Amino acid sequence: MTTEGINYIKHLNSVFDQFSKDGRLNPTHISLYLALFQCWNGNYFREEFFINREEVMKLSKIGSTATYHKCIKELSHWKYILYMPSHNPFKGSSIKMFNFGTGPKQAVNDSPIKKRTSSEQALIPINKHIQTRKNLKNKNKQHVFKESDLNRSGNRNKHSEPVQFRDNLKTSADKNYNEPL
Repeated sequence: MTTEGINYIKHLNSVFDQFSKDGRLNPTHISLYLALFQCWNGNYFREEFFINREEVMKLSKIGSTATYHKCIKELSHWKYILYMPSHNPFKGSSIKMFNFGTGPKQAVNDSPIKKRTSSEQALIPINKHIQTRKNLKNKNKQHVFKESDLNRSGNRNKHSEPVQFRDNLKTSADKNYNEPL
């Protein structure tokens, strides 16, 4: 397969459509697939190409080799790619990318998980998260602290002096340097 057989935009649109229908995928799988797609593009869309694990992990922003191996094996098992590990540190693993929506052969995802989505866009008001006194759900849980509530708690005489005149650093009186800090 050469560059004539792959339409970059159509392929990515088809793959993203597959991703949206597959509930097994998480962002790490998608990031890894896009990193592999970038490597495939760099290899001029050859049918089979070799990868360097460190390079693919860096491109996909995966920090753990365990996560990388788990995700690449799952992508292969779910028929997004064909992964053939080399087990040779001097020779990279081999990858075959499937042609999604750009050629006569369509890779089919045989996922039993189907998600139903609407073809219409959901309209959400722009002020959805702005809370006002009228729309607070937990009106019963609101606590209004009044001066009388503070007086009942036993702090009546503790703060009798106004805050602006309080000497918190105790600079007005002579200090006793024998006291611990």
